[in-house]
Amino acid sequence: MKTKASALSPDKASTRKTVLAGDYWIDVVKKGQTFRILDLEGNQAADTLFFSAMDPAERYSATDTIREQGNVFLGLGTKLMSSEGNVMLEITADTVGRHDTLGGACASESNTVRYDLEKRTMHACRDSWMLAVAERPEFGLTKRDITHNINFFMNVPVTADGGLSFADGLSAPGKYVEMRAEMDVIVLISNCPQLNNPCNAYNPTPVEILIWDR
Repeated sequence: MKTKASALSPDKASTRKTVLAGDYWIDVVKKGQTFRILDLEGNQAADTLFFSAMDPAERYSATDTIREQGNVFLGLGTKLMSSEGNVMLEITADTVGRHDTLGGACASESNTVRYDLEKRTMHACRDSWMLAVAERPEFGLTKRDITHNINFFMNVPVTADGGLSFADGLSAPGKYVEMRAEMDVIVLISNCPQLNNPCNAYNPTPVEILIWDR
């Protein structure tokens, strides 16, 4: 796993926003801006969707991203590809080293299947995304736009037989991932509220969003 610290100073960021566990964040990151997700307390998971701000029908594609880089894990140098084969963002700094794009997002249905029927009513990332598109209609998204996501900071190893396992997170307090936008992108983050998954040490915590202008 390759890591690289950023030369950007948080004091120079044009945007700084703390996102509480279980909350969402949505905004447009302009082409040329640099965008950071900071894991404030460690082992948190930031479930993230990307859409073209010009046409939200064009969105992040896990399939195209994996194919282009020849790796199922995301990290330093990864170009996040769109469903139209365009580069949306590039990971330019990363102090964690590896991020998941296979495990999907928690939902009431998956909570039931993975854990227990009584877990169905627990808050989940899909609920946060659905709330975001309902409360922020100016971004032009609907529930039909909730597709495959990236789980930044989340550790989902691939087993020897090709399955997935959910393991302790690789992150720690103060770790971050940073991306440069190659087009205007809508970023929608659910700061995961999951209490059943070891990826966030069973203790959801805040993350911070920082944006630097060109």
